[in-house]
Amino acid sequence: MSIWNNYNRQSLTSLSEERLIILVNGMSRYDIIEWLSWNDPNGIYNDERSLKELGNIMSKEEGIEILLRQVEENRIVGIK
Repeated sequence: MSIWNNYNRQSLTSLSEERLIILVNGMSRYDIIEWLSWNDPNGIYNDERSLKELGNIMSKEEGIEILLRQVEENRIVGIK
């Protein structure tokens, strides 16, 4: 079951940092890729495209780092 049945993708930026970290650590790698692809449609996150263009796939840990960074960037943009 996808985490997106309980949360909408945009709502991640409104969660407290503590709640966000708990949520993200509980996400599947697939859910992380799904959010990253939604948030940055030009990014290279899915395995097929990543293998083709970069020669490797993103680990869950790398995905978490990228997701947290993008959420923080979205929060900063939303403040301006």
